[in-house]
Amino acid sequence: MLKEEKLEKRIQMGLSGWGDHDKLYDDGARAADKLEMYSRHFPIVEMDNSFYAIPSAEQMSKWAAAVPDHFGFIVKAYQGMTGHARGQGKDRYPNVKMMFEHLLASVEELRLAGKLRAVLFQYPPWFGCERKHVEILKRTREWMKDVPVALEFRHQSWYAPEYREKTMELMRSEGWIHSIADEPQAGIGSVPVVLETSDTGAVMIRMHGRNTEGWHSSGQPNWREVRYLYRYSLEELNQWKGWIEELLEKSEQCWIIFNNNSGGDASDNAKQLLRLLGMDSGPEPLRQMNWLDEDIFTDK
Repeated sequence: MLKEEKLEKRIQMGLSGWGDHDKLYDDGARAADKLEMYSRHFPIVEMDNSFYAIPSAEQMSKWAAAVPDHFGFIVKAYQGMTGHARGQGKDRYPNVKMMFEHLLASVEELRLAGKLRAVLFQYPPWFGCERKHVEILKRTREWMKDVPVALEFRHQSWYAPEYREKTMELMRSEGWIHSIADEPQAGIGSVPVVLETSDTGAVMIRMHGRNTEGWHSSGQPNWREVRYLYRYSLEELNQWKGWIEELLEKSEQCWIIFNNNSGGDASDNAKQLLRLLGMDSGPEPLRQMNWLDEDIFTDK
């Protein structure tokens, strides 16, 4: 049974980003302090700012120094590397290969510190199961050298009955960690929950929420806030508890990232799931009223 094992070594719970989870920070927290405060609650984080611009090696080194030795980063690959940018950003990089070289130099700082878990390549809804895209995946894996990489799709064709096993075999043969998505079932631009592992070392789960109506909100000014506005129910989290236990029969570690933060629900849901798994859900942040209630300024 999992409860008899060292769960904290096998289950790593975290959130997407560390700057927008107000429930985790002490009152009056500065932006520069938020990563350290975040690390008091969770042992892993998905670095999402790297999707918009690859951080410098110097910045990566500072972030690595701000967290405990056991802490880990999952770095989301730059959008120009996964096709999200659709030709944008070429003024920054003369070719795609240079994007990879820049990213490798950047994440090397995390790896040297022992804090890099993987680089996540999440491909867009228009990246379907086609031969040309399979070749892109193979080239991407080659260019990432020996850096651990996780793979997540958004196009349903990869998991169609006739391709599903071939997709998983591709991940296994090329050395990709499977990133399982929990998201609305909203047509071809979304994927089902596929409880398969491709690596005995780790499997990843990203909890995007199940806001079906908001899933196809791209193009709206506030699409990001709408898409990830969702709070998981206790019933849904209990279902995932069972699925996590199933996945840990096939992989040594399970990394779980909650991305449903539009309404501030990610941290609450992550802590709920930790409690369901019988794990420590972390400390309470320091609030101004806590100081007043404790009456610590009164002479004894």
